[in-house]
Amino acid sequence: MDLLGSLGASPDPRPTPDAVPDGELICSAKGCRATAAWGLLWNNPKLHTPERRKVWLACDEHREHLEQFLGARSFWKQTVPVAELDRAS
Repeated sequence: MDLLGSLGASPDPRPTPDAVPDGELICSAKGCRATAAWGLLWNNPKLHTPERRKVWLACDEHREHLEQFLGARSFWKQTVPVAELDRAS
C-alpha cells in the first residue's frame, strides 16, 4: 500500500504516510490536522500501471472535496474506511 498525504486545495508535499508521532493517520487536505477516517484510492494512468493504487487520507469534512478533486482528473477509483486500507489496495 502506498499512503500519500499530499492533497488539499493545492498539493502539499508531506511525507508518506502522514502521521503524528503516535501513529495516528492525518487527513491529507492542506492544513488539516484531523484524524483520517477514509482512504481514497486513486491512480494517474499516465504514471501508474492500471492495478496500482495510491492513497490519500481524508477526514469526514474533507472526504467529498478530495474525491471531487481526484474525480475531476479521472484519478479517483474507490473510497474505503482507513481500517480497510490493507485489504483494498
